[in-house]
Amino acid sequence: EEHLNSVYHPEITLPAKLHATTDASKALAGASIVVLALPSQVLRANLKIWKDELAPGSVLVSLMKGIEFGTSLRMSEVIAEVTAVEPGRIAVISGPNLAGEIARRQPTATTVACADEASALALQEACTTDYFRPYWTTDVVGTEIGGAVKNVIALANGIAVGMGLGENSQASLMTRGLAEMARLGVALGADPLTFQGLAGVGDLVATCQSPLSRNRSFGENLGRGLTVEQTIEVTKQTCEGYKSCQPILDLAKLHDVEMPITEQVVAVLHHGQSPKMMASAFMSRDTKRESALN
Repeated sequence: EEHLNSVYHPEITLPAKLHATTDASKALAGASIVVLALPSQVLRANLKIWKDELAPGSVLVSLMKGIEFGTSLRMSEVIAEVTAVEPGRIAVISGPNLAGEIARRQPTATTVACADEASALALQEACTTDYFRPYWTTDVVGTEIGGAVKNVIALANGIAVGMGLGENSQASLMTRGLAEMARLGVALGADPLTFQGLAGVGDLVATCQSPLSRNRSFGENLGRGLTVEQTIEVTKQTCEGYKSCQPILDLAKLHDVEMPITEQVVAVLHHGQSPKMMASAFMSRDTKRESALN
């Protein structure tokens, strides 16, 4: 009624045309575009409840940047599996899009991905404003892998920040993290150029460097000495990297892809390893030739 989000952005008045409801049938009735922005691990359960309310021919747009635990499915794959909607009606939006900055209408760009070019172009047009600039692609796989893996790398970067490590360490983590992202994406059929764009390096830089990033903040608390349980308690918001790191690593192992940073994050978050062991684990690895995907 007051057009305010009192929890996250109480200082920002929401558009008058925006209406909130907890009634899925009311929200979805006649909607030609349905935007899904839930924590990734609860998408399947909610879609099972809502799927019969979807209007015929509607396009489903995922803003989620995670991988499902237990199945290692990308969010578009979960949507397709639950709703039986064809790929040309499932799209993904991902990029350096920190919610607080967008809410303040600070200029940013993003990637709109859909297997159907016409749908991608239509969504691009629908999302374009004087402060939000979408670029389109048909590489759904690369766009989703970029968004999911960067959360894990940002978490690792946050640990480095919390431990007091400097710019050299952070730049090294981000660069090698980008290589992990690209290796996994290419193994799954993504276009390697996607990772040089907004859904890859763009999102990675924003999430690793911004104090607004929940994944970086989660890592910082660990790096400062808080336990995983204490960090979850003080964070209170969804940290996709925490939930997605294990299914991402499972996916990598399934496709024989090496992801040492992700492996260390999993060890810290889920197997009790001290964050202080991460740096020595990286630095003691065998040296090798550098290449974009090596």
